[in-house]
Amino acid sequence: MRRKVLPAVMILLVAVMLLVPAGCVPGDGSHSAGKPAGFFWGVWHGWIAPLSLIIGLFNKSVRVYEASNAGWCYDFGFYIAIISGFGGLSLFRRKKR
Repeated sequence: MRRKVLPAVMILLVAVMLLVPAGCVPGDGSHSAGKPAGFFWGVWHGWIAPLSLIIGLFNKSVRVYEASNAGWCYDFGFYIAIISGFGGLSLFRRKKR
């Protein structure tokens, strides 16, 4: 009985982990020229960029990058998250011999 419950719990956990970040995707209307996205929003949008890309295929208002941002500060956070999240840290790993 216990072995049957574990996969269901794991599927539910993965579904929740995918749906929670979807509430904070770029282009959702929470940022404007008066209240632009800053550094930490750039980091967050960089981390969830793959999810934003998939959602953007089905919803034209969702973008990978926030258009209403604070300039270089947002850009810096976004690119730091993209580089570190997609293998940028592998430049510092040692190769196994």
